[in-house]
Amino acid sequence: MKLRGNCPAKVDEKGRLKIPALFLEQLKEYGNQFYITSTTGETARIYPMKVWSEIEDRLEKMPSANRAKRKFLMRTSYYGQTVELDGQGRLLLPTVLRESAQTKGDVDVLGNLDYLEVMNHTRMLDQLKNEPYTDEDDKALEDLGI
Repeated sequence: MKLRGNCPAKVDEKGRLKIPALFLEQLKEYGNQFYITSTTGETARIYPMKVWSEIEDRLEKMPSANRAKRKFLMRTSYYGQTVELDGQGRLLLPTVLRESAQTKGDVDVLGNLDYLEVMNHTRMLDQLKNEPYTDEDDKALEDLGI
């Protein structure tokens, strides 16, 4: 199963994101537990717990002194929280991350193959404008066979 596409959505005043119908049925296939986190605090990533556990399994195999591992875990723990999908298809975004990522009101929910990314709508448009897709991006993907 691959999560793809973009759906506009809203985060309510209590910080709950109603998962767009486009993604909801696919997410339910993973169960109702998710890990919501970020490495930068600019966006919220919603990982099905099965996907997040696979990431943790790979991290466990790395030496504990690995600097990138420590930085990744510090950030994903600081911003992260395990949440459950409620009966109305909503997830509560962690407060620290919700404030950092400015995910209140209008947001975009983007499918990123095995997780969802939630961005402030204005920030999303600014990023598209200020970080254009380049020939170098094409080359990097071509080098990977895409």
